[in-house]
This record gives sequence, C-alpha cells and structure tokens, in this order.
Amino acid sequence: MRLARTAAAAAFAGLLVPATAHTASAHTAVASSAAVAAHQGRAPGETVTLPVRDALAQLPVRQEDRTGYDRSAFKHWIDADKDGCNTRADVLKIEAVIAPAQGPRCALSGGAWYSAYDDRYISGPSGLDIDHLVPLAEAWDSGASAWTAAEREAYANDLGDDRALIAVSAASNRSKADQDPTTWLPPATAYRCQYVTDWVADKTRWGLSIDTAEQSALSEELGHCADAPITVVLSR
Repeated sequence: MRLARTAAAAAFAGLLVPATAHTASAHTAVASSAAVAAHQGRAPGETVTLPVRDALAQLPVRQEDRTGYDRSAFKHWIDADKDGCNTRADVLKIEAVIAPAQGPRCALSGGAWYSAYDDRYISGPSGLDIDHLVPLAEAWDSGASAWTAAEREAYANDLGDDRALIAVSAASNRSKADQDPTTWLPPATAYRCQYVTDWVADKTRWGLSIDTAEQSALSEELGHCADAPITVVLSR
C-alpha cells in the first residue's frame, strides 16, 4: 500500500505540484456498514470498505484515560525486516520525492520530501519527523493501554497502511504533539479532509475508540468533506 506514495517523485521532478500524500489503496473485499458495526466479530486481516462518515459512526465512544502512559511502552523504531534500516528510515525512503543517498548503517543524506501538514517541501532528512497519525499517547488513551507489548510495537511501526506513519516537517509535528482533532488540525487547510479521513481509518484499523469531543470535532470537519470511502485491513 505504501508504494503508492512514490508517485509523488514524478510530480516533484515535473512541475513541483504537491501530490496528495495519502491515498488508501483499493482492496477487492468490501464489507457493509452493518458488518463493521459488529466490533466483537472483528477479525485481524479482514478488509472492510465503507464511507468515512459511516466508519466514524461505528467507532466506539468512550472516555479517554491516560493513566500509566509511557512513550517507551510503544517500542520504536525497529528494523523489522533486518535490512539495516529502521522504520523511520523506511518511511523516509518510501516518501521521498527525490530519493536520498543511503550510506553505511542506513544513514540518509540529501533528498527532498513534501510535508502535507504545512504544504511545504523540505530538503534533507534532518528537518523531518515521522508522525504517528494517531499519536502514541492518543492510542494509549483509546484502548492501547490494554494491548500486549507486541501489539503496541506493531502499532508504533505500522508499515502495513500508508496512513499510519507520515513524514512531515519537524515544526508541524511538534506543534501537533499528542493532540487529537479536537485541538489540532494541519495548518494546510486543503489537507484537513484527508487528515480527518485518515484519522478515522487508522482508528478503525486498530479498533481504537474516540471520546465525545473528538467525535464532535471529526463530525464537524467531515461535514465539509466528501463522504469518501475508506478501505482498511483490520489489525485487531
């Protein structure tokens, strides 16, 4: 799924027009809203497709609780495929619009990236962060506190869905920190529909809940957007 993002390189090489950073790949399996509603019947690996507003309506609504949260509970960045490059480097290589040079121990230099949060191009990897679209603390609040260490590690290094991790400017990522859409949306207003759509998709993928304020903020923002279908491969 993440390979679709490499198409941005062609745009940069041509007219330097910002490409949409996240477009979920199509899957052949389609599930109805009613099927998705049966969260207790979720099966890891199942593929579901439904309009984003229906997906939002199916997310469980619960009060958030950050008791016991520690960022170290989500082990990252790992080198899952043992190729010498960790998850951060993998995302940088995949999302580059001009490929960086790779040196010993996967040291990256040069290259260029498009930061969708603030609609700007960035040269060199040092000015970039890899953002967890749904922040680790937010995931903890929304259900990950009850997960196993292995599940939290998988979440923190999720390369299986191109919406989960995104290379963005360090400034925009640190402005966001661990906030949800109640208090933070990307400064690039044209990206906000994509952002909240991807947020709902990521929470659906991992079976995470939302609180009432988050539900209201997402609903309000999606009210300005097309009711686009999302396709999600369930992780839990």
